[in-house]
Amino acid sequence: MNHWLVKSEPFKYPFEQLIKDKKTCWDGVRNYQARNNLKAMKKGDLLLFYHSNEGKAIVGIAKVIKEAYQDPTTDETAWVVVDIAPVKKLKKEVTLDQLRQEPRLQHMEFNRLARLSVQQVKKEEFDIVLALAGE
Repeated sequence: MNHWLVKSEPFKYPFEQLIKDKKTCWDGVRNYQARNNLKAMKKGDLLLFYHSNEGKAIVGIAKVIKEAYQDPTTDETAWVVVDIAPVKKLKKEVTLDQLRQEPRLQHMEFNRLARLSVQQVKKEEFDIVLALAGE
Protein backbone atom coordinates (compact mmCIF):
# COMPACT_ATOMS: atom_id res chain seq x y z
CA MET A 1 0.00 0.00 0.00
CA ASN A 2 1.16 3.51 -0.82
CA HIS A 3 0.35 6.74 0.96
CA TRP A 4 -0.47 10.11 -0.54
CA LEU A 5 -1.43 13.67 0.27
CA VAL A 6 -4.13 15.54 -1.63
CA LYS A 7 -4.88 19.23 -1.31
CA SER A 8 -8.18 21.02 -1.56
CA GLU A 9 -9.20 24.55 -0.80
CA PRO A 10 -11.88 24.22 1.89
CA PHE A 11 -14.21 26.73 0.21
CA LYS A 12 -14.17 24.50 -2.92
CA TYR A 13 -14.31 21.02 -1.37
CA PRO A 14 -13.74 20.59 2.39
CA PHE A 15 -13.16 17.25 4.06
CA GLU A 16 -16.55 17.63 5.77
CA GLN A 17 -18.15 17.55 2.31
CA LEU A 18 -16.34 14.32 1.47
CA ILE A 19 -17.76 12.83 4.66
CA LYS A 20 -21.29 13.92 3.64
CA ASP A 21 -20.85 12.72 0.05
CA LYS A 22 -19.31 9.39 1.19
CA LYS A 23 -17.16 9.41 -1.98
CA THR A 24 -16.02 11.73 -4.73
CA CYS A 25 -14.15 11.83 -8.00
CA TRP A 26 -10.81 13.66 -7.47
CA ASP A 27 -10.95 15.77 -10.62
CA GLY A 28 -9.48 18.95 -12.04
CA VAL A 29 -5.79 18.05 -11.65
CA ARG A 30 -3.86 19.86 -14.40
CA ASN A 31 -0.25 19.27 -13.42
CA TYR A 32 1.66 16.40 -15.02
CA GLN A 33 3.51 15.35 -11.87
CA ALA A 34 0.27 15.36 -9.85
CA ARG A 35 -1.43 13.45 -12.71
CA ASN A 36 1.33 10.84 -12.64
CA ASN A 37 0.75 10.44 -8.91
CA LEU A 38 -2.97 9.87 -9.54
CA LYS A 39 -2.07 7.22 -12.13
CA ALA A 40 0.17 5.48 -9.57
CA MET A 41 -2.56 5.23 -6.93
CA LYS A 42 -4.01 1.82 -6.19
CA LYS A 43 -7.33 0.86 -4.65
CA GLY A 44 -6.94 0.90 -0.87
CA ASP A 45 -4.09 3.44 -0.78
CA LEU A 46 -4.49 5.97 2.03
CA LEU A 47 -4.54 9.74 1.55
CA LEU A 48 -3.87 12.61 3.90
CA PHE A 49 -6.44 15.32 3.13
CA TYR A 50 -4.93 18.82 3.36
CA HIS A 51 -6.91 22.05 3.46
CA SER A 52 -4.86 24.57 1.46
CA ASN A 53 -4.99 28.38 1.50
CA GLU A 54 -7.53 28.52 4.36
CA GLY A 55 -6.82 26.41 7.39
CA LYS A 56 -3.51 25.11 6.04
CA ALA A 57 -3.72 21.79 7.85
CA ILE A 58 -4.11 18.07 7.33
CA VAL A 59 -7.62 17.41 8.56
CA GLY A 60 -8.51 13.85 7.59
CA ILE A 61 -7.71 10.51 6.04
CA ALA A 62 -9.30 9.19 2.86
CA LYS A 63 -8.73 6.12 0.70
CA VAL A 64 -8.68 5.34 -3.00
CA ILE A 65 -11.75 3.34 -3.97
CA LYS A 66 -11.32 3.43 -7.77
CA GLU A 67 -8.05 3.67 -9.69
CA ALA A 68 -7.25 6.23 -12.40
CA TYR A 69 -9.65 6.78 -15.29
CA GLN A 70 -10.36 9.61 -17.77
CA ASP A 71 -11.22 12.92 -16.09
CA PRO A 72 -14.90 13.49 -16.95
CA THR A 73 -14.47 17.29 -16.70
CA THR A 74 -12.36 17.43 -19.89
CA ASP A 75 -12.09 15.80 -23.29
CA GLU A 76 -8.29 15.98 -23.09
CA THR A 77 -7.08 12.41 -22.65
CA ALA A 78 -3.97 13.50 -20.73
CA TRP A 79 -5.94 14.01 -17.51
CA VAL A 80 -7.19 11.38 -15.08
CA VAL A 81 -9.10 11.12 -11.82
CA VAL A 82 -9.42 8.64 -8.99
CA ASP A 83 -12.40 8.06 -6.73
CA ILE A 84 -11.83 8.52 -3.01
CA ALA A 85 -13.86 7.96 0.14
CA PRO A 86 -13.40 9.30 3.67
CA VAL A 87 -11.81 7.11 6.32
CA LYS A 88 -11.89 9.49 9.28
CA LYS A 89 -11.50 13.05 10.46
CA LEU A 90 -8.30 13.48 12.47
CA LYS A 91 -8.60 14.03 16.22
CA LYS A 92 -6.39 17.10 15.86
CA GLU A 93 -5.51 18.95 12.68
CA VAL A 94 -1.82 18.92 11.75
CA THR A 95 -0.93 22.44 10.72
CA LEU A 96 1.44 23.66 8.05
CA ASP A 97 3.72 25.03 10.78
CA GLN A 98 3.85 21.63 12.50
CA LEU A 99 4.72 19.93 9.20
CA ARG A 100 7.50 22.40 8.51
CA GLN A 101 8.90 22.36 12.05
CA GLU A 102 8.90 18.60 12.61
CA PRO A 103 12.54 17.49 12.03
CA ARG A 104 11.47 13.99 10.93
CA LEU A 105 9.41 15.52 8.10
CA GLN A 106 12.11 17.79 6.65
CA HIS A 107 12.48 15.61 3.54
CA MET A 108 8.75 15.11 3.00
CA GLU A 109 7.66 16.06 -0.54
CA PHE A 110 5.18 18.44 1.05
CA ASN A 111 8.01 20.57 2.43
CA ARG A 112 9.91 20.58 -0.88
CA LEU A 113 7.07 20.76 -3.42
CA ALA A 114 4.60 22.96 -1.59
CA ARG A 115 2.44 23.74 -4.60
CA LEU A 116 1.97 20.16 -5.88
CA SER A 117 -1.66 19.14 -5.28
CA VAL A 118 -1.16 15.36 -5.22
CA GLN A 119 1.97 14.04 -3.54
CA GLN A 120 3.42 10.76 -2.43
CA VAL A 121 3.99 10.32 1.31
CA LYS A 122 6.35 7.73 2.78
CA LYS A 123 4.82 5.30 5.29
CA GLU A 124 7.07 6.69 8.07
CA GLU A 125 5.92 10.24 7.27
CA PHE A 126 2.28 9.15 7.24
CA ASP A 127 2.74 7.57 10.68
CA ILE A 128 4.44 10.71 12.04
CA VAL A 129 1.53 12.86 10.82
CA LEU A 130 -0.93 10.50 12.51
CA ALA A 131 1.06 10.70 15.75
CA LEU A 132 1.00 14.52 15.57
CA ALA A 133 -2.78 14.29 15.13
CA GLY A 134 -3.13 12.14 18.25
CA GLU A 135 -4.10 9.05 16.27
